[in-house]
Amino acid sequence: MKNHPLPLLVGSLLLSASLGVSAEFEHFISRDGARLLDGDQSFRFAGIHAPELHRIEDDARGVCPEDPRGWGQYFKWPTAEEQENWIKALVRSGHLAMRVYVLSVATPWDAACGRETHILPPASPGGMPRLNETAMRHYDRMIALADEHQLRLILPFIDHWKWWGGREQLAAFYGESADDFYRTDSQTYAAYQDIIRQVIQRTNTVTGRPYYEEKAIMAWETGNELKASTAPFVTQTAALIKSLAPKQLVVDGTYLSINEWSLNDPNIDIISNHFYTVNENNHPDQVKQDLQAIDGKKVYLIGEFGLKDASGLNDIMQTAVHYEYNGAQAAGAFIWGFRGHRHNGGFYWHKEYTGHYSYHLPGFPEGDANEEQAVVDLVRLAQAQMRGLTNTPPLPVPEAPVMRAIESAENIRWMGAPVGRHYRIERAQKQPRWMFWQSWSEWETIAEHISDGKNEFDPSKDTLFSDVGLPPGEYRYRIFASNESGESDASNIEEYTQK
Repeated sequence: MKNHPLPLLVGSLLLSASLGVSAEFEHFISRDGARLLDGDQSFRFAGIHAPELHRIEDDARGVCPEDPRGWGQYFKWPTAEEQENWIKALVRSGHLAMRVYVLSVATPWDAACGRETHILPPASPGGMPRLNETAMRHYDRMIALADEHQLRLILPFIDHWKWWGGREQLAAFYGESADDFYRTDSQTYAAYQDIIRQVIQRTNTVTGRPYYEEKAIMAWETGNELKASTAPFVTQTAALIKSLAPKQLVVDGTYLSINEWSLNDPNIDIISNHFYTVNENNHPDQVKQDLQAIDGKKVYLIGEFGLKDASGLNDIMQTAVHYEYNGAQAAGAFIWGFRGHRHNGGFYWHKEYTGHYSYHLPGFPEGDANEEQAVVDLVRLAQAQMRGLTNTPPLPVPEAPVMRAIESAENIRWMGAPVGRHYRIERAQKQPRWMFWQSWSEWETIAEHISDGKNEFDPSKDTLFSDVGLPPGEYRYRIFASNESGESDASNIEEYTQK
């Protein structure tokens, strides 16, 4: 039997999104057999995976050559405005929940690459790892903003892979190997457990609540793509998480297999899988096979899938929405992956080894080669269907963009509005002084249908708008965002003097 939110609840959610209403969550997300509940209402979700709500991989800067792994990106922490902008974009495009990426682990090359991580080496040999307070304050803010804007979070701990620093880098603190991460009598596993304790018991510096009391945290995940998980590893880890956070759910982060020990473990709530072509499982039948293997014993989540054409992604997503096995359906599915607005204009971006780029909301013609609009549309349709709707609701009218100080009229910058598609720019000029009065001309539209959706936007080279050939004088600028639902209020006003 399918369980959908009541139409009244759907309507109130859509109205809240359209009005930008902010409110704290009333309930923790709970589990009833194979389904999730928000209070007494079924909770299902679809989305574009947003891995970097708490740490940014800045591809525009290229690769850090000092990192001998053959890969090494430049990372930075998001600004508060960036984090809020991204979360608003997700919520206002229909996202109810989001899985983010792991906590990053220190490497010996971080200083040379000018980057910080969440997890630092022990203060003394053999000790426990430390949390980087600077990093965790950005994590605090992510959770607080998710609560404010009504986005549930799935938070994985440690990565199987090395890209952000994972099990291999954690093991290096103790002179152990990457595989020792999964060995429950190792120092690395003891450190992993201690990280879990430190994080779950942390008090959020924004909300004042311990993490285990944050309703925005829907679930903790044992890690990302933990493909060598063993029964003792999963059992002990899940028991620890549940003992520390009994009101929140536990996701088994095991990769590519559904194991009997997880299906029978009372501390595991959600079984996850990731689909990619390299694993030969990136097809709709994998949804059916997984639901049949789980057989209604746990909630099922497709934590990631992607890196294929929009038609293939839609086949998987529609199967996730509609396929049912003995009354159980997928609770959620996330397509990889999303990047949001930059603080000073344009979007962050990421290019995968397959040539696929990250997606920008609400979708832009500049992403046509990446089928960006088609992917956004198929996700938004799935979101609507999971809420019991037949058609995708319209986007809310965007809020005003935020202009940045103008240093040159040839590089006018603004932070794009969540779900804004186009921008209209107005200019006014200071008039000659008459007696004691100084006036400004009427606002004049100088540009329309400007987009900030360029892929591979490089702020060191690219501009959003150039007001070229400007005569000397004093000017004011303001900007409006628009989409198919209407135009925003005016942005803040920035002044500029052309000499």
